[in-house]
Amino acid sequence: MSAGTYTPKPGAAPVGRMIVAQAAFETRMLLRNGEQLLLTVVIPSLLLVLFSTVGIVDTGSRKAVDFLAPGVLALAVMSTAFTGQAIATGFERRYGVLKRLGASPLPRWALMTAKTASVLVTEVLQITLLTVIALALGWSPQGNPLSVLLLLLLGTAAFSGLGLLMAGTLRAEATLAAANLMFLLLLVGGGVVVPLEKFPGAARAVLELLPISALSDGLRDVLQGGASMPWGAAGILAVWAVLGLGAAARFFRWE
Repeated sequence: MSAGTYTPKPGAAPVGRMIVAQAAFETRMLLRNGEQLLLTVVIPSLLLVLFSTVGIVDTGSRKAVDFLAPGVLALAVMSTAFTGQAIATGFERRYGVLKRLGASPLPRWALMTAKTASVLVTEVLQITLLTVIALALGWSPQGNPLSVLLLLLLGTAAFSGLGLLMAGTLRAEATLAAANLMFLLLLVGGGVVVPLEKFPGAARAVLELLPISALSDGLRDVLQGGASMPWGAAGILAVWAVLGLGAAARFFRWE
């Protein structure tokens, strides 16, 4: 055996391997967090079951689940990409975790890539679970799966940008309060469980421009109405994604 076989080789791992490791760590931490699971899994699942089986809100559909399932899928994306990510990242920033990671061999852009990958993995688990529940409740989805995928990706980008912007500019406590408040407000006014047609005309015109409304209505157009691609909803989400991610890149503070 040649000399030096067991000599340590200093240096950082390849960036791709670091991203995968960090993404796996971020996902494990999220799935172990009870509060995050409440937001990302329990609340959307309960809303889907409750409003599908009890006639609390008139959805205007023959089967309530056909209206509710797309909205709850949009809520799941918002809960992970916006609310959960904003709160977790805000407290990581407060406790100096981001500062220490920023000084590690892991580039800052790679850290954000890992966080995005973690969000996408979590969303896959959420959407799978909610789809199984909705199908058990009698959901009959229609439309093109590729259109659904594109809307979900645009929604994830839009909400991620807004969540990172909030986490990178506000104090952690303010982020916690604001993210939870916006979750509740958008749950009621974002077309998730209450049709936007129930709101007055002026309010509806404003609510339709929100990312949660665009994602809910876009998914509903495809999965309930069988539309090929709701370009209006996709355009709104794309604008929010560009504005949110651009502002987060410009104003995000690591300390």
